[in-house]
Amino acid sequence: MHLHAVTMVVPDYDAGIAFYVGQIGFDLRADVAQPGGKRWVMVAPKGSQAAILLAQADGPAQQGAIGNQTGGRVGFFLHSDDFCADHARMLAAGVSFVEDPRHETYGTVAVWHDPWGNRWDLLQLA
Repeated sequence: MHLHAVTMVVPDYDAGIAFYVGQIGFDLRADVAQPGGKRWVMVAPKGSQAAILLAQADGPAQQGAIGNQTGGRVGFFLHSDDFCADHARMLAAGVSFVEDPRHETYGTVAVWHDPWGNRWDLLQLA
């Protein structure tokens, strides 16, 4: 078994694609129309088995979860084989980092967030 996908609630499918594919550089794995105006939108880092299912918020409860799906904690971890290059590329693409890179016993890390507030680590393991 392996982790196939996790869901991330976004305000709009196209905004999610624009950020994760257009800015971050993830692959768009699927964008398939579903009944009721929904779409099956899967994005993933290049070479990753696991993907993110972008789910457009439907109703107040889901809208309230946008950007706070992990209670304000870092909930997503993007592994890098070249932290410096990926960090520089993401900065150039307008990604908002909330801290400068730091070195921990487990590797080099910097916290960033998507446009809706979901917190991520960019991480290169030691």
